[in-house]
Amino acid sequence: MNEYDSSKMVDMMCTERDMEQTKDPSEADLILLNTCSIREKPQEKVFSQLGRWKPLKNQNPELIIGVGGCVASQEGENIIKRAPYVDIVFGPQTLHRLPKLYDDAVKTRTPSIDTSFPKIEKFSSLPNAINVNPSAFVSIMEGCSKFCSFCVVPHTRGLEVSRPPEQILSEIKNLAERGVREINLLGQNVNAYRAKDMHGIKLRLADLLHLVADIDGVDRIRFTTSHPLQFTDDLISSFENRKLANYLHLPVQSGSDRILKLMERKHKIELYIDRIEKLRSIRPNISISSDFIVGFPGETDVDFEETIDLIKKIKFDQSFSFIFSPRPNTPAAEMIDDVPYKEKLRRLNELQALINQNANKISQSMIGSEQNVLVEKQSKKDHHQITGRTENNRWVNFDGPRDLIGSFVNLHITEALPNSLRARLVN
Repeated sequence: MNEYDSSKMVDMMCTERDMEQTKDPSEADLILLNTCSIREKPQEKVFSQLGRWKPLKNQNPELIIGVGGCVASQEGENIIKRAPYVDIVFGPQTLHRLPKLYDDAVKTRTPSIDTSFPKIEKFSSLPNAINVNPSAFVSIMEGCSKFCSFCVVPHTRGLEVSRPPEQILSEIKNLAERGVREINLLGQNVNAYRAKDMHGIKLRLADLLHLVADIDGVDRIRFTTSHPLQFTDDLISSFENRKLANYLHLPVQSGSDRILKLMERKHKIELYIDRIEKLRSIRPNISISSDFIVGFPGETDVDFEETIDLIKKIKFDQSFSFIFSPRPNTPAAEMIDDVPYKEKLRRLNELQALINQNANKISQSMIGSEQNVLVEKQSKKDHHQITGRTENNRWVNFDGPRDLIGSFVNLHITEALPNSLRARLVN
């Protein structure tokens, strides 16, 4: 979501204020920092980065520095108090007002702050993408109404709001006409998508997926992030459509029902396993990734072992796993954090080692197989090679002409490395 928002900031300033992007901060008239507050460490990095830009402001008083995203939404005016050289503060829901905030900051030379939560206004105001890649993100909804006890998202991005389907489909058609072949539908809780079309017909994510699949030029679809409670039977049945990638990210957070209750996740492990088993009846070899919080307040050895047992049962392919980080204004921040840090770190290392082991087995099993890959760009490590992703989200590097970028190709997998695969073109 942050990548999508950042790209839209660039599109707006280039389109509406005739700017162009530079990678050299010393050349910039405007420097924007898009932020995340899911964990504490990224939040602190915000102020470290701002401190590194302070000398640029001293050298060029005309420079405008803006902070957007969830930290901006959470901290608001406190950002100006802590870093008074910042000129603009705006939240995720007000990034479409950035051009005006910029104008106001230039004109008045006083901070412009807007961290309000207008509902759907943002999406109606965003321009089409200036630059496109073979794979593109498209935001279909924002916010979350689940209020998990550890999560700051409802406070920084607001409650769930779904975009009108016509608006989403128009954006995707524009991208497809310009060569985008893969669409990744985004939302903090993407499978909570609920909206009426212009005829008043109610659509859910499963309905939207069918409409996206019918768009000419769209050959692969992904969506993230899901919640187990709304990973419903109609959504599972959508995977009968082969345009949906053979990959699902479905956060579980813990394998312990007791911890899930403390987290206020509102689902049990039995439901999670049932959803995966139903999905695998349609896609037997689908790759599953998840999110895990280790060392949640009150997590015992037994709770953690239940998480390990779940990982062994599901055989997760990848994960985003972190030590519990208390976030402001969340119930979990008030809980007694009685798990020693050393133990949290040990548990995290054990969990990540197990998932890496599972991922390595899957990668090794792919050697000798033929994979359909969307070629996305030139390889970073070897400019003589190009690279793309398999359906199960692995980067593959191989020899081939650059004019294949933007095309699907069949590759014979020859080698599995820790973070990527190697392959050769078929025929």
